[in-house]
Amino acid sequence: MQFIIAFLVVMFFLMLGEWVSSLTHTYIPSVFITAALFVLGFWTILPKDIVATASFGNNFSAICVGLLLVHLGTLMSLKELLQQWRAVCIALLGVCGTLILTLTVGSWIFNWQTVVAAVPPLTGGLVSALLMTSGLKAQGIQYLVALPVSMFVFHSLFGYPLISWLLKQEGRRLANEYQQCQVEVSSLTDNNGDVAAQENNIFKNLPQKYQTAAFILFKVALIALLSNWVSVLLKTSLHIDLNSNVICLVFGVLAHQFGFLEADVLNKAGVFNWLMYGLLAYIFAQLSITTPHQMGTIIVQILVLIVLGLIGMFIASSVLAKPFKMTWQMAYACSLTALCGFPADYIITSEVSHEVANSKEEEAYLLDNMMPKMLVGGFATVSVASIIIASIFLKLL
Repeated sequence: MQFIIAFLVVMFFLMLGEWVSSLTHTYIPSVFITAALFVLGFWTILPKDIVATASFGNNFSAICVGLLLVHLGTLMSLKELLQQWRAVCIALLGVCGTLILTLTVGSWIFNWQTVVAAVPPLTGGLVSALLMTSGLKAQGIQYLVALPVSMFVFHSLFGYPLISWLLKQEGRRLANEYQQCQVEVSSLTDNNGDVAAQENNIFKNLPQKYQTAAFILFKVALIALLSNWVSVLLKTSLHIDLNSNVICLVFGVLAHQFGFLEADVLNKAGVFNWLMYGLLAYIFAQLSITTPHQMGTIIVQILVLIVLGLIGMFIASSVLAKPFKMTWQMAYACSLTALCGFPADYIITSEVSHEVANSKEEEAYLLDNMMPKMLVGGFATVSVASIIIASIFLKLL
């Protein structure tokens, strides 16, 4: 019975997050509320292993990430992916703005080790937090072990609402643009994507009775496995450390373009929401590491460095927005993906687009213009830059 109770509690937290997001018209994102509920729960009566008990453990999350990223690749074309070089540049340069301001002004206020331990999670989310925590333990710097994960908790609580507000501003601008011009859109979730899939579907001659959900999941898993294999091969043979998450997205795009995978593939298999909820639950389970006492001893350092990081990111994004042909809101939102990454960037963008749009066509237009930028920006920061930054900063301790 304890497994069902654990699952019930996890789903209850996720449900409340969605309800509050809907009631506040996405001004408070669902991931913000759910993260806050998990933090409060872990600090009071919630068992630390409740997420694993609910079946969302390490193995499940590893499967989720690969399948979901391949799925997201089927929502974009190769042309769209290549066009997002501006989003990559904006996101990476925004991170540079954070690094410059926190390492200069921050080191004047706090000692060097504190700044070095706290900054990587501010520019790379959970991945950097876990890397820095392991590195601090290995070097015996025990008094700072709680700092990286605590930084992840707090900057997420700041970042989620801020990203939502920025995307709502951009979404309203795009909605007005759509209404004035009535432009033709290629939906991320149907329309042209499905047409292209039908035209290029290499399994179109396979009888429909064989094209089951299991067959779809087998194909997605095959692409995810191939992506991970290529990542390992590049690292061992060519010494190129390219994150498998990035390869999953690219291979998902290619598999869709060549007709191996349908558009919106996991929704067609009926498992997208299940995998997304499982991955979110696993991410929020990492918040169990923190305690109120740990937070209380380092709260000032965390808040000051977050403010400095956000200001640095804002300055860089605002200056670069016009040269890269973006509004400052969109540019800043791209940079802020460093604070959350996937799947939070996907969820917030989806929620905002659904809330702001007045029709399915308008929602598709908003998704077309915001989702690729947010996803690619998040991968550039969290999946690639975060690992590099954390690795360098561990040597600076």
